[in-house]
Amino acid sequence: MSVPRVALVYGLAVTGRAVARALAEHGVRVVAADDHPSAEGRSLAELLGVELLDAPDDATLRSIVAGVEAVFPSPGIPDRHPLMRIAAEEGVPLMGEFDLAREWDARPIVAVTGTDGKTTVTTMVAAMLTASGQRAVLAGNTDVPLVAAIADAGADVFVVEASSFRLGHTQRIVPQVATWLNFAPDHLDVHASLGAYEAAKARLWAYLPPGATAVANADDPVVMRHVPPGGAVTFGVRQPAGFRVTGDQLVTGDGDVLLAVGELGRALPHDVTNALAASATALAAGATIDAVREVLRDFRGLPHRVELVGEWSGVRWYDDSKATVPHATVAAVSGFESVVLIAGGRNKGLDLTAMAEAGPRLRAVVAMGEAAGEVREVFAATCPVVEVDTGIEDVVARAAELARPGDVVLLSPGCASFDWFGSYHERGAAFQEAVRVMVGSRAMEVQR
Repeated sequence: MSVPRVALVYGLAVTGRAVARALAEHGVRVVAADDHPSAEGRSLAELLGVELLDAPDDATLRSIVAGVEAVFPSPGIPDRHPLMRIAAEEGVPLMGEFDLAREWDARPIVAVTGTDGKTTVTTMVAAMLTASGQRAVLAGNTDVPLVAAIADAGADVFVVEASSFRLGHTQRIVPQVATWLNFAPDHLDVHASLGAYEAAKARLWAYLPPGATAVANADDPVVMRHVPPGGAVTFGVRQPAGFRVTGDQLVTGDGDVLLAVGELGRALPHDVTNALAASATALAAGATIDAVREVLRDFRGLPHRVELVGEWSGVRWYDDSKATVPHATVAAVSGFESVVLIAGGRNKGLDLTAMAEAGPRLRAVVAMGEAAGEVREVFAATCPVVEVDTGIEDVVARAAELARPGDVVLLSPGCASFDWFGSYHERGAAFQEAVRVMVGSRAMEVQR
């Protein structure tokens, strides 16, 4: 599908603003709308001379949609929004930033999707390609949308974090390497159903060009049932796979040893899986095996992803605030023997009972936020559960009371942050500060 001559951009957050700017710069007449326009969105609309509709009613929206050739919903506009229904009824296609990038730029794309691990794996892949002498630029579900990143004339390859929000609104994405990490229920507050979420992820492999490589998690049955007819390079630790662990060594599909598990910068179970996925992806995209080994040794993880905050009286404290789905919480807990789990927040329409799988490793649970009651019900028959609704400082204090030497206290909420905090970053930072304050005050008490 070619670029439209007139388009509606709905939502002027980071990606919507980038799309509106790019369309306008390419001579497309743009109309914009936003349910809650920000100052940044209003300023951009004024700068571009774009009409901005503030929370249009259905009749107004229908008249606008009927007069455009394509609709660009910002990532996160839910499937239940009237925009989706009206666009379908008017026969106007939805498009996304990946469509524009495909039309305007022919440089290779390495795309990564999955419920968990996208940011970590794309970061590792970009580092591996950079260490191999390519100029790799991170884009997509990051601070830089792909449609903005392609303005960088010096980039050799774009490593794209492809969220379901972006894939679901895309007509066609044509990556040279396309990696699907895993699948678990998520974002049911945005997608119409679990099936719709799965279908959005599967679009990653729908239009692979000749010579492209699909990379698939052999351990995930949902991922494997979508493998393209041409097959895929696989990675995994439980099922037979190309990139695998043999003995204590990470091995490529050709049988080359990457390094020993103990040589990884971090070697929790999910770190091993991410290392295999990143290696398979980067090598398919042209990285050298020496560069892959270098990054695997040096990579220490990203903030708020099972990040060690500190240790006090034999108890280690970890921040895994990025874990906003039960699947991620279970994966984090599996890396430790005895855990005081901090979980809860705002449920994204998910079944939290999936977290029960972590039960055997738990000493206790501190349930917080809007979903505290749901969390309590999940673990009530497994271990002691304490509900806290008075802030993160009290959450940390109760966790400290429950922990014993040798335990790990793990913030891995399984829920979104938007009840108490503006983002998972903010939640993680608040947790880390509360831990430091608590440890500092207790150290002072000991010195007295």
